[in-house]
Amino acid sequence: MKLHHYRTHIEWTGNTGEGTSGYTDYERSFTLSAYGKPDIAGSADPAFRGDASRWNPEEFLLASLSACHKLWYLHLCAVNGVIVLSYEDSAEAVMDETAGRFVSAILKPHVTISASADEEKARALHHDAHKACFIANSVSFPVACESEIIRV
Repeated sequence: MKLHHYRTHIEWTGNTGEGTSGYTDYERSFTLSAYGKPDIAGSADPAFRGDASRWNPEEFLLASLSACHKLWYLHLCAVNGVIVLSYEDSAEAVMDETAGRFVSAILKPHVTISASADEEKARALHHDAHKACFIANSVSFPVACESEIIRV
């Protein structure tokens, strides 16, 4: 077993002077940090009295799924001779507040590959990237991938 350890620090910055004396008496703002990296301003989703200008935990989860898939996909393309020229993903997820959990996510990678690249191989590698993705393997809801491949 090869273990990796991660550390983050979170500081609530939403005390407006009265702490959590009442549900509406505090902000949901926080600062997320990790050694040697820029801080990230976070909050709750606006539906839960959060600041829409800050990242929320639900967006962090979706972004983690998208980034992990992308990193595996690019790796697999590199070792399989598929030259990727650009990669963008407009991922979406659905959370059921009543159930208290995410119920689905869809990654929508838009990938441009070189004219000489094997388009079918490029498509198939999305499946392999999904199977290898540490984050997708850690969640209990389905994560779909609807990729678009363009050769130039």
